[in-house]
Amino acid sequence: MVTSSSLRLAACASVLLLSACSSDGVSRTFGFTRSVPDEFTVTTRAPLTMPPDYNLRAPQPGAARPQEMSTAQGAEAALSPTAVTAPQSAADSTGQQALLQAAGPRAAGDIRNQIAADAAGGAQDRSLTDRLTSWAKPTPAGPPVVDPGKEADRLRTNAALGQSPDTGDTPVIKPKRPGLLDWLF
Repeated sequence: MVTSSSLRLAACASVLLLSACSSDGVSRTFGFTRSVPDEFTVTTRAPLTMPPDYNLRAPQPGAARPQEMSTAQGAEAALSPTAVTAPQSAADSTGQQALLQAAGPRAAGDIRNQIAADAAGGAQDRSLTDRLTSWAKPTPAGPPVVDPGKEADRLRTNAALGQSPDTGDTPVIKPKRPGLLDWLF
């Protein structure tokens, strides 16, 4: 005769066994999940070509293949196929110079660091432990962060109206106003 304690023990054991089977490794072993290659690590090899004079040179061990492009050249070829095949001249064409002049001054050399610092300054999120142990409000660090969506809308509107991009106020992200229970949660 089965007692209620043995039923409880069997139920607990079955729950433990089922929870052990829920790992990713078991589902991958039985083929329930697909493993696809990372599309950014897959590279293509340039096709083999015959030289026009058929005088074959002996390959150099470890030397790069002459018909293969570097990663930077491959990216440039994907963006502008004619730019890779055209010979690079020392001076830019008149059209390129006009485009660069119309684009305005060059960005600062450390622009990526400045953007990262701005983004980190606007998204300060204190952990629960910090909020419980420190009753003081955090002081905002650095200048306000520009709201990218509203700024893009403002620039589009100025362009549609024929106004300068400097017209109007730059929208900034304002910190959230704390609610009644925000100090606890």
